[in-house]
Amino acid sequence: MKVLGINASPRGSRSQTLRLVQAALDGAKSEGAEVELVDVCELNIEYCNGCQVCYKKGACNKKDDFQRIYDKMMAADGLVMGSPNYLRSITAQLKTLIDRMADAIHCQLFTGKYSVNVATAGGMGADKQVTEYMNAIMLNFGSFVIGSTGTSMAQGPKALAEAEKRAFELGKALAGDIKSKRDYIEQREMLDENRKYFMALVKRNPEWVHENEFWNKLNWT
Repeated sequence: MKVLGINASPRGSRSQTLRLVQAALDGAKSEGAEVELVDVCELNIEYCNGCQVCYKKGACNKKDDFQRIYDKMMAADGLVMGSPNYLRSITAQLKTLIDRMADAIHCQLFTGKYSVNVATAGGMGADKQVTEYMNAIMLNFGSFVIGSTGTSMAQGPKALAEAEKRAFELGKALAGDIKSKRDYIEQREMLDENRKYFMALVKRNPEWVHENEFWNKLNWT
């Protein structure tokens, strides 16, 4: 049972978001998960230029750190994503990573995975703008979303400590859901609709050789 945490704050060890990501990983570890933390801001990940090579070949032509973290995400059973709120969204570093993952969306490669999302923000309630965005992204990849939490720095240290406790419990729940292979019925309906949509999209584009071969192996189900 592997759980990967991705911190997208550029503040390094001073990051408040990092504290929430680490708390969730600690929770998962307490339930027996093997955990790993990656700081996406320390990696060299280039922008996607829409070349569609990954659709055709299943891998990107760019020679950077993307494939390394992507492989870790594919190998994980659970994911903890964390980002501060930068102008009503995630940081540019995390967005750059996500933009390189179109193949994962088209092939619904996170099917069977579980995820937790955490965020921090300066303004009251602004952390929810980020967690809601990340929740939607993970669902689009095919993952179940167990939950999310965050806090506003305007609320002070006590609020951050409370958010850490919530993140720890989410991490425990993440490990538990992986063990039991929990099925979230309401999310399942959405994931099934996404799956049908992306299968139809790929089928309409036979030049996307890799993605057509992927769905062919699954008999388009």
